[in-house]
Amino acid sequence: MHRRTFLAASAGAASAGLAGCFGLLETQTAGQPPVLSDRPDAVYHPTHVEGMQMEDMGTDGDFAAAVMYSYPHRFWTVSGSAVTKHSIDSDDAAHIMVAVWDPETGVVVPDAGVSITVTKDDEVVSEEVIYPMLSQPMGFHYGANFALDGTARYTVEVDIGGLSGVRTTGSFEGRFEESASIDLGLSYSEAEKGNISYENTPDRAGDLTAVGAMTAMDMPLGIAPAADELPGTTVGTASSGDAQFVVQAVEADRFDAGTHLAVSPRTPYNGMLVPRLGLEATVTRDGETVFDEELDAVLDPELGYHYGTGLDALESGDEVALRVTIPPQVARHEGYETAFLSFEPMTLSVA
Repeated sequence: MHRRTFLAASAGAASAGLAGCFGLLETQTAGQPPVLSDRPDAVYHPTHVEGMQMEDMGTDGDFAAAVMYSYPHRFWTVSGSAVTKHSIDSDDAAHIMVAVWDPETGVVVPDAGVSITVTKDDEVVSEEVIYPMLSQPMGFHYGANFALDGTARYTVEVDIGGLSGVRTTGSFEGRFEESASIDLGLSYSEAEKGNISYENTPDRAGDLTAVGAMTAMDMPLGIAPAADELPGTTVGTASSGDAQFVVQAVEADRFDAGTHLAVSPRTPYNGMLVPRLGLEATVTRDGETVFDEELDAVLDPELGYHYGTGLDALESGDEVALRVTIPPQVARHEGYETAFLSFEPMTLSVA
């Protein structure tokens, strides 16, 4: 086990509001509101907004990680096209979240295979593989509900398996393949948890919008770069399944010879990256198919996590068709669980 390198906020850092603001928030005193019975098949504003407590950060090898916690809450996992709700168990004390990123660039690293072991006085309290997740305020992270052994100073050993099935490019080439282990501290008490912000939102629940991205945390969020910040030329943005797909044509030596076709999926409203999906592309030129294959998952320091492939060229008048073959295999916090599941084909024309 590699000892952590302390980076930033101490374990006593103040809780941060996940809504990106700190207005008139109430302390949680009762159970969560019921799930809406008429949820849209799209991103929607949840029934309530919870804050969280930032605890500790550290590094090992190619990875940086942070641990946070909040109230235990319901979430939904996705396996293939099946969606399963995970309710709060009676012994759940907290929802523990882990963020993983590249310490040099701040790029968030999905598909890393994260498990945690929670110990108290060197005794194991809980251990499990935690789910890759999407939340509206935080974007991509890893998390699960955990039972804890009362008020205590815990150690959270974050074990990162390394990237699997993801191509790395540029300064990322060959990195993130080795496993890492980072010990992080977590101080927990019912009293401190009760001070984390909590707001019921009956006036907004179900609206076609999202809770704003949190802005008060000293760590990267899983926000995809805006189209005008990406390298190369933007072919266009297509929408399907309530996700947005920014398509870029990139000429750069770090990619294949010719043109790198890059597709960056992200959520509406907050622009959070949407990883772990299957995506195929077809490029048609003058009625002839010049490319028709599955795109690779790629992690690049400028494009971030995206889907891409090398083409001989992408020319004016070409048609680019995209098909999502597997919905994002990530768990979702409330407000995302009905979106990003069913996709229609998309087509863009190259100017």
